[in-house]
Amino acid sequence: MKIAVSSTGKNVEDNVAEVFGRCPYFIIAEIENGAVKKTEAIKNESIGQTSGAGMTAAKLMAEKRVKFVVAKNVGPMALDVLSQFNIEIFEASGKIEEALQNFIKKNQK
Repeated sequence: MKIAVSSTGKNVEDNVAEVFGRCPYFIIAEIENGAVKKTEAIKNESIGQTSGAGMTAAKLMAEKRVKFVVAKNVGPMALDVLSQFNIEIFEASGKIEEALQNFIKKNQK
């Protein structure tokens, strides 16, 4: 399963960004069998948009085929787009490594 984390930087040692649509980076994590198998940092090209940054970022998440977005805050327009693609939100803050582990604990089956 792929999840995307709104990030302040390019690494899992960085923090979950305060906002989704205007975060500097997204960390795409692939999770298998309760563990993070691979991560990829993607620069958020929509950060400088005057409007609609959240919607553009949400469409990018759909293109990357993520199932969950981990973020501290997701705006209403981005939330609508994410919902259209059946992408769920997992609210988190702090270090990305910890947010990923908390996500895994809460979503293990």
